[in-house]
Amino acid sequence: MKKYSVPLLMFLALFPSPLLSAAEPDIVASGAKLEVLGEGYIFTEGPAVDAEGNVFFTDQPNDRIVKYTAADGTFADWMKPAGHCNGMRFDKAGNLFACADGLNQLWSIAPDKKVTVLVEDIGGKLLNGPNDVWVRPDGNLYFTDPLYAREYWTRDKAMQQPGKYVYYFDVKTRKPVPVALDLKEPNGIMGTPDGKRLYVADIGDRKTWSYTVNADGSLTDKTLFCEMGSDGMALDAEGNLYLTGKGVTVFDRTGAKLMNIPVPEGWTGNVTFAGKDRQLLFITASRKVYGLKMRVKGAY
Repeated sequence: MKKYSVPLLMFLALFPSPLLSAAEPDIVASGAKLEVLGEGYIFTEGPAVDAEGNVFFTDQPNDRIVKYTAADGTFADWMKPAGHCNGMRFDKAGNLFACADGLNQLWSIAPDKKVTVLVEDIGGKLLNGPNDVWVRPDGNLYFTDPLYAREYWTRDKAMQQPGKYVYYFDVKTRKPVPVALDLKEPNGIMGTPDGKRLYVADIGDRKTWSYTVNADGSLTDKTLFCEMGSDGMALDAEGNLYLTGKGVTVFDRTGAKLMNIPVPEGWTGNVTFAGKDRQLLFITASRKVYGLKMRVKGAY
């Protein structure tokens, strides 16, 4: 999480989000404008979409998960406390996997809100602070474990593990295995719907990498995708990858930059595709959440 000064945040807030020009790629719906969907939060993160297109996101410092109901645009607290969760993702059964970095844990939250702690320690040591998670088509997981010490943590804020790794987690054996050990600060993570390719943002090195996903969980064919890190990620049905930080930057499947969607906040944390048709780009950005109608649909 990058920190910005108050004067910069005030400066950015003075300017409304500009209209997208006709010269931009046609991934955005014609005439669409970025809109504020909700506000009054401290730091929004981790948007996850359920089968109906509703979004569950975290107001991380306030230790709550908020539900956005896509059908009527309403917001309601869904869980509080919530482990100061960061990245989250649903599986096909409706379980919500959550990176509870305030407790150094990886959770599974059932539809009835029962919490199961999947990972509490590795080798007798706590996780650093799980950040983002992706669910493979077979239900197994990948998650990133960097370290961003929060002011509200009551836990030990020091490094717990020997490195900042990407882990593979088999839901049957419940054994986390490090599969990428050479990144500086792995953060956002996203895989393709067929489960064959994984994207991992190394925000500390300002790069995003792609990997071939193997059946046993291992990753091979590490390839530089683009020279930009990211806090969160999303994919659309055309294979374009959406990275966050200063607004939302979109790259095509080859890693070529298509466009940047400006967001009038100091930091854009994460992004996903919401709504029944998966054509609402739902953006978590600091104290607000935004929406932008897209021509393309999210990849699911």
